[in-house]
Amino acid sequence: MSAAPVWSVDPRTGNPREQVAVEATAEEVDRAVRAAHAVRDALADRAARAAFLRAAAELLEESGAHIVEAADAETALGPARLTGELARTAAQLRSFAEVVDEGAYLDVHIDHQDGSRTPPWPDLRRYKIPLGVVAVYAASNFPLAFSVPGGDTASALAAGCPVVVKAHPDHPATSELCASVLRRAAARTGLPEDVVTLVHGFDAGVELIRHPLVSAAGFTGSVRGGRALFDAAAARPAPIPFHGELGSLNPVVVTGAAAAERAGEIGAGLGGSMTLGAGQFCTKPGFVLVPEGATGDQLLKALTETVSSTGSGVLLDHRMRDAFVAGVRERAALPDVVAPVTPGAAGEHTVSAGFLTVPAARLAAKGPHDALLEECFGPVTVIARYTSVDEIAAVLARLPGNLTATLQTATEGDDPDAARLLAALTPLAGRILVNGWPTGVAVAPAQHHGGPYPATTSTSTSVGATAIERWLRPVTYQSTPEALLPPELREDNPLGLPRRVDGRRA
Repeated sequence: MSAAPVWSVDPRTGNPREQVAVEATAEEVDRAVRAAHAVRDALADRAARAAFLRAAAELLEESGAHIVEAADAETALGPARLTGELARTAAQLRSFAEVVDEGAYLDVHIDHQDGSRTPPWPDLRRYKIPLGVVAVYAASNFPLAFSVPGGDTASALAAGCPVVVKAHPDHPATSELCASVLRRAAARTGLPEDVVTLVHGFDAGVELIRHPLVSAAGFTGSVRGGRALFDAAAARPAPIPFHGELGSLNPVVVTGAAAAERAGEIGAGLGGSMTLGAGQFCTKPGFVLVPEGATGDQLLKALTETVSSTGSGVLLDHRMRDAFVAGVRERAALPDVVAPVTPGAAGEHTVSAGFLTVPAARLAAKGPHDALLEECFGPVTVIARYTSVDEIAAVLARLPGNLTATLQTATEGDDPDAARLLAALTPLAGRILVNGWPTGVAVAPAQHHGGPYPATTSTSTSVGATAIERWLRPVTYQSTPEALLPPELREDNPLGLPRRVDGRRA
């Protein structure tokens, strides 16, 4: 039986564009993983890794026009959005090259022998080493920044881990292009091309997570798919870390004082954020608590104007479009749910943006309205109208974990509810915003892109410098002769690494 073909499909029409590859068999996945495992020592040189990451960024930019064209044909995200995403992806690669050059990620600690302690201390020297082969599962909504050349791949390579990427079926041609760029960058800098390999197919993804030489995995996608892989990673004879980003509602709370101060501004900002990229951002504000009364009405009027003026859009594939249409139809049919702007199908291949409103009291206890507290991927948000701060707190207590949580508060004068509500939002998410919108994730050292389950399956971030920590584990050498120590831990610090010695920065 021949392997199934992998087709590139145009989401604007639903028509196949070209056959790109074939789905990998179990044997081919095994060969890919073993090839990656065999070249892991080639990534031990930090200077070579940094050069590789910079070369990858340069080659991505050189191939940018071709990559953007392919990605737009497969995702309908548009050249402007994809050009920005390509720039972000190149910047991520260069950022991790700087992390590797600096060396602080190795987290070197040296505690010299001290017999005066109780109990006495032996000589202890600790740093971090790469885990091994990392499996990366590409995202649908970011064909570059969270896919083959994206943050999971960049951070794993920076840590010294070879990567096997499972391509997303929505953009296989883009995946092939980007994989070829990374492999050319490896060759240009003297590394084996197999530090990055690519496989296609659902079954290949399952085989990958089960492979005994895969040491960790990164995933961005649905709760259902991510949870299945997470469970498979935990069920292995030797379980492995699984860093999955699965889904997020990204709640927003608008205080009464904020609505009184700038209802129109907040409504327009919300409309722009929730429709950005046809509502396909993982940080889309999908649930918003707004006060009942005149100021809340003003906010909804501005939201209505913004959303109504937003044109129809194409989702990443027709399966997602069908799920969006069915999801908003199910939610809109619930008692007391109103659609001031009706979301749903706009044409054979497009969807229209909209929003739903519901009394917050309907969500304070478990019931059929719980569907409104689940992510609906696409250009829709749910507005819950509250009558008191206690009602807000009751609803927030029922929310699952999220990537972000936002508080819209007064910018002038005192807002008596702000501190209490910020405290209630903080346990719900990994990034807390005040008077901003969550769409857009800065690639910065202090960034955290993660959150309590189901936002992610771990406490780590997939964006920013500390994303490298996912692919490392600490090792301590005790009472080890200098000649046997790795260079990173030797007394004279031949690599010039930042470190702590006897509790002080050195």
